[in-house]
Amino acid sequence: MTRRSLALSLAAVAAAASMTLAACGGGTAPASSGGAADGKIHLVWDMWASGADEVEWLEKTAEIARQQNPDVSIELRTSGWEDYFTKLTANMSSGNVSCLTSMNGQRVSAFHQALSPLTEEDLKIAGLSEDDFAEGAFEILSHDGKLYGVPYDVAAMLMFYNKDMVAEAGIEAPKGDWKFDDFLATAKALTTDKHKGFGIALGEYQWLAMPIAMSGLQPVNEEGKLDLTNPKFLEAAEWYANLVTKEKVADPAPSASETAWGEEQFLAGNVGMAIAGTWNARKNYTNEAGFKAGATRLPQGEAGPLGLVLGSGFGIGVSCEGAEREAALKVLGSLLSKDAQDYMAHVGRSYPALKASQDHYFDSFPEEIREEVKVAFDEAFKGVVGQRSTMTWPQLTEYLTPNLVPVYTGDAQMKDVLEAGQKQFGN
Repeated sequence: MTRRSLALSLAAVAAAASMTLAACGGGTAPASSGGAADGKIHLVWDMWASGADEVEWLEKTAEIARQQNPDVSIELRTSGWEDYFTKLTANMSSGNVSCLTSMNGQRVSAFHQALSPLTEEDLKIAGLSEDDFAEGAFEILSHDGKLYGVPYDVAAMLMFYNKDMVAEAGIEAPKGDWKFDDFLATAKALTTDKHKGFGIALGEYQWLAMPIAMSGLQPVNEEGKLDLTNPKFLEAAEWYANLVTKEKVADPAPSASETAWGEEQFLAGNVGMAIAGTWNARKNYTNEAGFKAGATRLPQGEAGPLGLVLGSGFGIGVSCEGAEREAALKVLGSLLSKDAQDYMAHVGRSYPALKASQDHYFDSFPEEIREEVKVAFDEAFKGVVGQRSTMTWPQLTEYLTPNLVPVYTGDAQMKDVLEAGQKQFGN
């Protein structure tokens, strides 16, 4: 598809979505599916959204699916991130999970029972093939050897850096083959009386990414057991905390509510480097503070580079059966079709899981940095593996976030926090 034809297609979708929104009333519908007054099969699609831009992306994606499935009525329901999983828990308890249920890769272990496993025949009905998606993508929503959903995006963690600060310090910019000694030297060089060299993190993989990369280990072992106290992983986690307490190249996060502290400090121009997911690449490159930003993969440890492929996607609710399930599979295919993935890429919402749509994502960046961003993404996705999690992973992350705050201030030890987490949430 040419850029002109894509633009025309998107304009048509936008117009159709506007008409759909104008025509919709405020009534409610069953959580899963059922017959509609016009004879169409009615399906509910549950998804999280954090603002108007995300809702707009979802509505236009839903409209693409409506156009491709004129015999199906699709109702999109959105809620905030935390509320989404609270409501999903309630729906699971009542046995009323929506036919189209969205799922995050880090949560699939805990919530896989909400979804119906997808078979090869299901994928054929949906018109989807694993070969068309990025390498490792189908690992994102898999659990215990079963596929519970298909991802709409793939993500990896990147190290963003402030080019202006790097130039001012007179040092070489981080490169894809750098090691942890290089990272620490860079962080020290970027630390001045005005700003720190690195922004420490509290949120999930924003902080876990560095200990994983350094140790060459995930905090969940190959048997699916929590492994926070593995000596190598523990040593790497303690090294990470020492960036604040010993090396003084980062400031502690002020409170547990500041989960994105490191990235926020980077965006404000207060630190030289910070880790963020590829899903926030546009925001970090085109930051409101006005500095020039760059990015590269995380430094590599003695075992070589290790990164995780993350992401989210859509599955079929366990409550969805019969004709509704077949219709939901077809809609699933539409939500992940090239039209839908091209649109998501074009607006820069996230990096598509569908390989054929990925180049459109870079078109959402200013022309002068497109190639640079593509190189950073290529580096970040080299050799990535699927992340592992456990049934208690959501509870573990809720425990870790507030307990990292005193670790960074020196009032608690990383070893004690991880040992307590292992004891409480190990399985």
